Amino acid sequence: MKDEPMPETAEDAGILPREGRASIAYVRQQGNGNSDHAGLPGLLHLGGFRSDMTGIKATHLHGFARDRGQAFVRFDYRGHGADAAHFQDYTVGDWIDDALAVFDDLTQGPQVLIGSSMGGWIMQHVALARADRVVGLVGIATASDFTERLIRPRLDAAAHARLAADGFLTVPSLYDPAGYMLTARLIDDGRRHALLPGPIPIRCPVRLLHGLADPDVPWSLSLDLAAALESSDVLVALIKDGDHRLSEPAHLARISAAVAELSAHRCR
Repeated sequence: MKDEPMPETAEDAGILPREGRASIAYVRQQGNGNSDHAGLPGLLHLGGFRSDMTGIKATHLHGFARDRGQAFVRFDYRGHGADAAHFQDYTVGDWIDDALAVFDDLTQGPQVLIGSSMGGWIMQHVALARADRVVGLVGIATASDFTERLIRPRLDAAAHARLAADGFLTVPSLYDPAGYMLTARLIDDGRRHALLPGPIPIRCPVRLLHGLADPDVPWSLSLDLAAALESSDVLVALIKDGDHRLSEPAHLARISAAVAELSAHRCR
């Protein structure tokens, strides 16, 4: 007798409304209970600073999850994606709040969080706030405390003076010839959400992937995070030819393998 075909995995794109706050755009895929991977945790992708949910890693992981019939959510923080014109209006605390809203309203059951660059910092806050449902973390070039560790030390006296006088300054970017606006609010708020040097009471399995050729976030920051986490199951993979994006096919395969591994774990 012929097997019945598996039903398509349900998928939707939408807007998460929030009373008194800007809404959040998202794409969500429901898990397929009839797939070979039924019962695995859902996956939540947390993007990087000034990135959006249409990026290579987010869409690759969506396809990876679709092929497995695994639930998956990607979204844009406020001030990102279609709302990028308002980027300067928000801070790390706002984006943590966005991630928690998406986690609470758009996911169900246990989740593996996948954080890219700044998203790796945000995923730590989500894991701390929702420890009962987070079963694993995958960090990609994790930029923990980047406002304190990477931005503040690079500002000279003149830059600090401009921030104090104007509340913002424009800094160069490898990814945008026009640079981007850096606000005093962002830097000050980042200090309030800094987690290093720890200890950080996250106890689920963690995998941290970082390129040795990353020009933006030094790989030593992933080592600092690994040392600060209380989990006894933390592995750091340093990728010799990896840049900050880690979006080449071989890099994406490594990320998928880490997600597949942690999808089989449960938080201790």
